[in-house]
Amino acid sequence: MPAKVVVVGSLNMDLVTRASRLPKGGETLIGESFSVVSGGKGANQAVAAARLGAQVSMIGCVGRDAYGDALRAALLAEQIDCQAVSTVDGSSGVALIVVDDNSQNSIVIVPGANGALTADQLKRFDPVLQAADLLICQLEVPDATVGHALKRGRELGKIVILNPAPASRALPAHWYGSIDYLIPNESEAAALSGVAVDSLDTAQAAATKLIAMGAGKVIITLGAQGSLFADGNSFQHFPAPSVKAVDTTAAGDTFVGGFAAALAAGKGEAEAIRFGQVAAALSVTRAGAQPSIPALSDVQAFQAP
Repeated sequence: MPAKVVVVGSLNMDLVTRASRLPKGGETLIGESFSVVSGGKGANQAVAAARLGAQVSMIGCVGRDAYGDALRAALLAEQIDCQAVSTVDGSSGVALIVVDDNSQNSIVIVPGANGALTADQLKRFDPVLQAADLLICQLEVPDATVGHALKRGRELGKIVILNPAPASRALPAHWYGSIDYLIPNESEAAALSGVAVDSLDTAQAAATKLIAMGAGKVIITLGAQGSLFADGNSFQHFPAPSVKAVDTTAAGDTFVGGFAAALAAGKGEAEAIRFGQVAAALSVTRAGAQPSIPALSDVQAFQAP
């Protein structure tokens, strides 16, 4: 079957260590464990959408190395279409992640092959975009590529989702008009809007500004406080399910993938948000990026009365 969801984005190998706390500048800590796990925001969101019921295609780049082979294999194992995952010279993207005893993390990303995903290369895979119903983008590939994907998604009449992560600066103003759902977390919403997000009231103010900038609808994920949905006319707060967190890595990606999978399955916005929240909540009860992402049956079991 043609993919319902296409993800344009990054594939990284996550090099993860756990420590009692995050190191300070110039400090060396003794870690507690180390693991190598498939990740990257694009690939994580693709895996989440696939595990949660969607037919998915991935557009991205991996390096000509062992990590690249493993990253592709991880997607294929989830029945994700990888015809548009290109192998390029050089190293695959990597993410260096430290997770502390409070399940907070610190991440450094080296883009590697992700930087080779150009707008011209994306044009080669236009038939993949044409065949999908919904497009997901993030910010771990070149801006020109993201901009082309958003514009092309709008031209083709697709549902366009942008997860503006990682975000530490304003987005190009002309991007906003192509975005149906902008899904930042608190810090990303603050970086884009200029409004410090530390409460529901400030989240509403940030969402209002982002919609005024041209985004169709905004969902600000607020961690343990749930999420805020804004459509330009009203706001709705969705409390988060209560779970014991082990590792928050990929929680945001799981939400985005789950929300997209639910929309692609014909669910309404509120139901899709709740579905994504349950998936994200389950993901933080497990360690790792892609290994933590739940299956559709896990979410259904959690939602069952």
